[in-house]
Amino acid sequence: MKTTGPWTRAAAAAGLLIDGEARPTVFARMSAKAAETGALNLGQGFPDDAPPPVVADAAVAAIRAGQNQYPPGLGESVLREAIAEHQSQWYGLRWDPASEVLVTTGATEALAATILALVEPGDEVVTLEPFYDQYAAIIALAGGVHRTVPVTSRTWDDGDLVLDVAEEDLRAAFSDRTRLVLVNTPHNPTGLMLWVGALQAIVDEATAHDAIIVTDEVYEHLTFGPAHLPIATLPGAKDRTVSISSAGKTFSVTGWKIGWITARPELITAIMSLKQWLTYSSGAPFQPAVAAGLTMPTSAFHDLAQDLRERRDLLTDGLRSIGFRVSVPEAGYFAVADAAPFGETDAADLCERLPGEAGVVGIPLSAFYRDGQAGEASSYLRLAFCKSRATIEQSLERLETWAAPRR
Repeated sequence: MKTTGPWTRAAAAAGLLIDGEARPTVFARMSAKAAETGALNLGQGFPDDAPPPVVADAAVAAIRAGQNQYPPGLGESVLREAIAEHQSQWYGLRWDPASEVLVTTGATEALAATILALVEPGDEVVTLEPFYDQYAAIIALAGGVHRTVPVTSRTWDDGDLVLDVAEEDLRAAFSDRTRLVLVNTPHNPTGLMLWVGALQAIVDEATAHDAIIVTDEVYEHLTFGPAHLPIATLPGAKDRTVSISSAGKTFSVTGWKIGWITARPELITAIMSLKQWLTYSSGAPFQPAVAAGLTMPTSAFHDLAQDLRERRDLLTDGLRSIGFRVSVPEAGYFAVADAAPFGETDAADLCERLPGEAGVVGIPLSAFYRDGQAGEASSYLRLAFCKSRATIEQSLERLETWAAPRR
């Protein structure tokens, strides 16, 4: 029996179809290695933290109150209203919770439903590179053509890596065939944040080419300097922007899979028309819990980010002292570390060996490039700092032991 079909396009685009056979993602493989070897897992981006008590308590209360059946397809009104109020309070963006907010099964479904609803075969979709692997898979599934803009790196005077995106590269990626541009800021896997110049260039080009802007903003509250700037706040952007976020990263509930979209009614209608054939609805008791989280005081969000910033500094300072070149992320869960100072030019090969050699799991940055071709970033690792301080400290100790004879 043949099992060919559109899934092969998605698997191939994500680099997971080898000689006609599907392979698990690098995250699944590396997490399996951690379990097999007892290595500390700095690879996959799930936190060690519990959710804020107000969020956890609200979920328990909803379950006990019997809120366990299908919620409305658009999402529970209490959550849609909380999302609209959150966008207004934080960014000055006003959305009608009845027609301009859609609750999804995580940002993953939001992105998939949006791309599948709006991209026709042959349409071009622009992303940064490196990119979260789902992007390539869903673009291919829709029959789209994936265009990328490089995140470049250079070495700062103090030896740290500095990552950037050139405005001229952003503009050059657009054409008359561009249907959609997927803006991921704060950026996974690098922690880079795009600022006004780059964002305005995207808006200008999207307007000139009548393209839709789709954002992936799941790390919006986990920033370590200036606050996140949503592209929808820029002049001319709101009407053509589909903004996507989720609760998983902010509230340390990655397994709940509660995400959302804010956009103009005609875009919400188009996306909901596709989403209803995916999950229709999900996460009934978690929706009021996320609503409770979104209404926490501003100080609570700042405390979450500050705690994560301290763990970022613990990891990046430690990696730097061991001898890695590091890029200090502006946001998110992950830091980029260059293993080239240890003679390691292929991070993919290193990550296969590292669990056994050092007892630590990381992800090669090349996993976020088309065909794994990372060029100057081939020696770069992505390491997660959303782990406990004890896990980070033990990982650094193990990496120091591994690195000592290689220096």
